Amino acid sequence: MANFEWTFDAPSGVYKNHALSADLRSAAVAESKFMQFVRPESGYGRKSGESITIARVSSLALPTSGKLQEGLKIPEDSLTISTVAITVSEWGRAVPYTSLSEDLSKFDMESIVQQELMKQMRLVLDGAAAAAFKTCKVKARSTSVSAVAFDTAGSFTALGTNQLDVAHVEQIRDYMYKDLLVPPYEGDDYVALVSTKAKRGLLSDPAWEDFHKYTDPQAKYNGEIGRIENIRFIETNNNAALGNAVGTNSIGEALFFGSDAVVMAVALDPELRAGIPGDFGRQKAVAWYGIMDFGLVWDTANAGEAKVVHFGSSLV
Repeated sequence: MANFEWTFDAPSGVYKNHALSADLRSAAVAESKFMQFVRPESGYGRKSGESITIARVSSLALPTSGKLQEGLKIPEDSLTISTVAITVSEWGRAVPYTSLSEDLSKFDMESIVQQELMKQMRLVLDGAAAAAFKTCKVKARSTSVSAVAFDTAGSFTALGTNQLDVAHVEQIRDYMYKDLLVPPYEGDDYVALVSTKAKRGLLSDPAWEDFHKYTDPQAKYNGEIGRIENIRFIETNNNAALGNAVGTNSIGEALFFGSDAVVMAVALDPELRAGIPGDFGRQKAVAWYGIMDFGLVWDTANAGEAKVVHFGSSLV
């Protein structure tokens, strides 16, 4: 790993090394937002095989009437139990460095490598969690500034036409509550994770401004979306998780969900590992490594089962 960049002192002069700052700056990375909404699956870990099978119980059919008649047996309903399997995989990346760089560098190379790997690991896992959310069957796309169409086969069937606005949020909320029967994530609230462009669509909507003019006049100043209906909004700038330019109309993506949406099966928690030094200690490396994966609990669009709605657009 190179730690010094040598340049010519003059077009035909000698090499020189400029003075090095006492501080080492690192590039900023995106925020991790999805992992906090992923539930680790209990009862699974090391020595438990390559996958975990999650049992799911569908709701009983609602009868026309629950009244009984004398002399007739109580009607019987069938209980439907289904399963979904999450197969874990190995995850990780490594960064090599040399003992020479440690001996000559002003900075602690091992500490720097570890810090950067932790950042990378956090973002990789956040993107993987987001990808699991986006495998949901229910897709929402705008067809005008005030209308939303829902696709329920796991993919968008057409382009979204407009950025997310308050009218779209209201329809998505009603669809989740009335049609899909999605349970709230916490209390009475759902959660929405939105890209920056989706957030901007909301904050630029006059309906949002009129609402917050009286309920929270500081929201625009603070750059906060706040709650719309009973949905709590959180912005992410991790473009690997939610895109800002999906489809030819450059729609900003958003994910709406309730409780128990995505789980994480972990056989080995992600951790940092130091490589065994090679070439008599001259070659060193640090890696992050884990055995896990993410998956939807309910991979259907059925009422009472679907927990996630993905707002976006087809790609073409």
